[in-house]
Amino acid sequence: MLIQHRMAFLSVLLLLIAASDASAAAPHKLANAELGDGWISLFDSETLYGWRAASEVNWHVADGQIRADSGQLGLLCTTTQFADYQLWLDFRAAAGTNSGVFLRTSPRPKDAGDGCYELNIAPADNPFPTGSFVRQKKVAPTVAEDRWHTYEVTADGGQFSVMLDGKKVLEYTDPKPLGRGFIGLQFNTGAIAFRNIRLRPLRLNNLLNGRDLSGWKTDQARESEFSVTADGALRVQNGKGQIESKATYGDFVLQLECLVNGRELNSGVFFRSIPGEFWMGYESQIHNGTVRSSTVHNSTGGSDPNLPSNCGTGGIFRRQDARRVMARDFEWFHKTIVAEGPHMAVWVNGRQVSDWTDHREPHVNPRKGLRLDPGSIILQGHDPSTDLLFRGLRVAEMSPRR
Repeated sequence: MLIQHRMAFLSVLLLLIAASDASAAAPHKLANAELGDGWISLFDSETLYGWRAASEVNWHVADGQIRADSGQLGLLCTTTQFADYQLWLDFRAAAGTNSGVFLRTSPRPKDAGDGCYELNIAPADNPFPTGSFVRQKKVAPTVAEDRWHTYEVTADGGQFSVMLDGKKVLEYTDPKPLGRGFIGLQFNTGAIAFRNIRLRPLRLNNLLNGRDLSGWKTDQARESEFSVTADGALRVQNGKGQIESKATYGDFVLQLECLVNGRELNSGVFFRSIPGEFWMGYESQIHNGTVRSSTVHNSTGGSDPNLPSNCGTGGIFRRQDARRVMARDFEWFHKTIVAEGPHMAVWVNGRQVSDWTDHREPHVNPRKGLRLDPGSIILQGHDPSTDLLFRGLRVAEMSPRR
């Protein structure tokens, strides 16, 4: 009888361990508080959108995870570069696996100790076990194999800190930090899986003071009306017109919140705009409308968020439609715009909806060609129906890569 009780207890214990492990690996949907803090998802748990492999590896998505277990040594990198940020991800490495998470990396770094920061995932007998920066700093925490673990990384200028399963395991200072770079997931040897990959940009500065329009120009307001509400939001009504930042930005991260106070209204956020010119910049669209689609039996159609109307919120207007409408009219939504070199990407409510590179010939006017020079940020009053609110506008210029 005692043996039976012990076996039953062991079975329950194993179930609890398995349940705990499964919970740690469950897909994470960003909560409103996290969106408000600036977090975005780098992995949508369904596709490899926003990622690009730098070698022949069988990277694939299964059960909400990015997995690999065979192929050449190499990285799966974000298509977007980041500079200063907090990064969170879960990883699971089979026994004996050697992998890693690369920070501020090039797609094909030649040396783990130069041109990137490799946060290792490796057994205890590796020269740089899990939690170490390869060739830069060794640590040796106890890490169970073939279980889910969590990395929380802060990369802020030359200061780095790493939390492993909630415990700080590494601090590192680079007197000559690399600046911006990609985030890479490595396949080296052994099966590896990643999920719940999310990022929060750091060092953003406010563009709105919540009291007046200081820092903005309204000389091109035309028919639009711009005001600051009692609760500190910038309201845009009527149009055609624009309000333009006095400061200019080239490579940057911009985050904001927006409320569309009407059905399927049209507006946009222009960036790298020609200072003083009217609507002359790249445009990140604001339009929450969708195309109505019919069912298989051609019965009553419904609104399909995968079919944006008029480019869709987060699309790069006239260049790339949003792949999904993630915002709703009459509700505050969050938008993140990253522009680095010719590449541009946009997240809406934490999900990446556009990923576009401008391959056109250089031109001073972004409507006609590639513009890399800094430009102003413009909020658009599109037409007489315009009625939008903006708040939480904050921006960080992205440091160049050393």
